Amino acid sequence: MGIKLEKIDEFRFRIPRETEKRMRVDGIIYMRENFKRKGLLDEKCLQQVVNVACLPGIEKASFAMPDMHWGYGFPIGGVAATNIAKSGVISPGGVGFDINCGVRLVKTRLLEKDLPKNRENLIDNLYHAVPAGVGVSGSVRTNKKELKKLLVKGAAWAVENGFGERDDLEYTEEGGAISGADPEAVSEYAFERGEKQPGTLGAGNHFIEVQIVDQVFDSAAAECFDVESGQVVLMIHTGSRGFGHQVCTDYVKKMLSAMRKYSIEVPDRQLACAPVNSPEGKQYLSAMACAANYAWCNRQIIMHHARIAFEKTFKQSWRSLGLELLYDVAHNIAKTEEHFIDGKRVQLCVHRKGATRAFGPARAEVPERYRAIGQPVIIPGDMGRHSYLLAGTQQAMEESFGSTCHGAGRVKSRTEALRTLDKRKILDDLDKKGIIIRAVGSKTICEEAPQAYKDVNDVVEVVHKAGISRKVCRMRPAGVIKG
Repeated sequence: MGIKLEKIDEFRFRIPRETEKRMRVDGIIYMRENFKRKGLLDEKCLQQVVNVACLPGIEKASFAMPDMHWGYGFPIGGVAATNIAKSGVISPGGVGFDINCGVRLVKTRLLEKDLPKNRENLIDNLYHAVPAGVGVSGSVRTNKKELKKLLVKGAAWAVENGFGERDDLEYTEEGGAISGADPEAVSEYAFERGEKQPGTLGAGNHFIEVQIVDQVFDSAAAECFDVESGQVVLMIHTGSRGFGHQVCTDYVKKMLSAMRKYSIEVPDRQLACAPVNSPEGKQYLSAMACAANYAWCNRQIIMHHARIAFEKTFKQSWRSLGLELLYDVAHNIAKTEEHFIDGKRVQLCVHRKGATRAFGPARAEVPERYRAIGQPVIIPGDMGRHSYLLAGTQQAMEESFGSTCHGAGRVKSRTEALRTLDKRKILDDLDKKGIIIRAVGSKTICEEAPQAYKDVNDVVEVVHKAGISRKVCRMRPAGVIKG
């Protein structure tokens, strides 16, 4: 029979709480009805939405964004908030293995007309400036003592060591470092994996992309964000590398033991969890904060090297080229935040796994420059389609704990993509679109092909029409670097 969905409106569907006796809240899925007809709904993913709704302390709903697809425990694209005062839990599966995989968008003063002579040279310089690929090491090496400082300071460590400026921190979520990081909560093996990887891109869906703003939807917001049609921008998408993966691996095992200790039962072992205020919960959050800070530092260093690549290409300083950070957002993270439940301000642990914070206007967490508009929300597409800049909304604050989608969302597994897609055809299609690609691994081209993903234009249209974020502008790729 499968899991039945009730239509709330054109962009929201409900899995009723009565679907499963252990569900504590409904499941709410943001999508269009044609997603079902197009085969974009995975029954396994819907079951994960149901499973998350069974977590102790969960409030309001188990949310899934339109880019949702199957993940570890939580669906990727899942959002869940647990009430800390009511024995709400923290689940590593609700954050994921690539802790603080996120995106930063860098503005420039360049226009598309400035690229023709330099475009291929620019892509080559970026490719050589930032180490990419599975397990790759970078030029920034740290010993354990220095890595501990990095894990606490995050992006500020990079700035203090010459990788960028203090102004960059103002336009990074959490100022580039979430509080509560404790290196003592991190395993020796995680330290080993993290020492050689600051400033590296990695592989999989991570990328650096030179983009052109090709459509502006909200001129007032675009002016506030300092973007315009025809402008060249740079997008960086990566996370905490092997360090974050190891933190998640370590704590999934610890949470399995903690559930027995606290007599917690969940429908799926991959949802292993502990009360937020338990010793195990606090320890995981301290280790997760270390990994999140590692990721912010990583993207900061990469941006510094990208600025140098632009300088090399255009024979000007990055300042004269206007390479300023517009914003940096996290995708895979859990945070303690205050939101309203039944008219009362409540402290919640908000899990966003493959989801983006989308805080609305007037929130103190949003940089002052953007506060009248709302938080910049950066939505990357795949290497052959558009990406988007959106703004957070008050409706998101009231409805989805200030959360929205994070990208396109896979429709083919990497294995299926390798089996069914033709690398040569993908490269030919990209070439016809004028997109230059540089990839370390040939498999990546098939694994990350546009056909392996939902159309990000459809995904963004859902969250825009649903009101949980609003479109500001659209960017198309001119050149992309993959691991």
